[in-house]
Amino acid sequence: MRVYKDIFTGDEMFSDNFKIKLVDNVLYEVYGKLIQRKQGDIAIAGFNPSAEEADEGTDEAVETGVDVILNHRLCESYAFGDKKSYTAYLKDYMKKLVDKLQKDDPEQVDVFKTNMNKVMKDILGRFKELQFFTGESMDCDGMVGLLEYREIDGESVPVLMCFKHGLEEEKF
Repeated sequence: MRVYKDIFTGDEMFSDNFKIKLVDNVLYEVYGKLIQRKQGDIAIAGFNPSAEEADEGTDEAVETGVDVILNHRLCESYAFGDKKSYTAYLKDYMKKLVDKLQKDDPEQVDVFKTNMNKVMKDILGRFKELQFFTGESMDCDGMVGLLEYREIDGESVPVLMCFKHGLEEEKF
């Protein structure tokens, strides 16, 4: 299994348990599902809860949401009330990423700048349809993932978008 973590905060953003598509070599699209489960349950393929976690007869809270958001404990952010405030965040974040890329992987800087501008122009056109999510630490200096619902095969599918160059891949 691979987990993708924010390079600035170390927060998990998603894992390869989900269908992932790389767009223009700069943006991961992670396809989730709306689910309902007992609060605290995390559904991971091959995971079996231990006997100590068996039902003790108490009332259980049920949570509903997008599986990738719930599994990786992403937190919705309401910091961006308008496109102007998100664009200001994005400029600062992109500058931090470019500085890091220039140190760690200079040949990726041009790819990132060229493709990111194209991708973000398209996404900003749908700004009012987006939800914003930070990692578990709720640190807005790190990555803010974008979530939108798309009509795919007659179904509304939640799609989380995260910047490839702002993530590190960790194998388990």
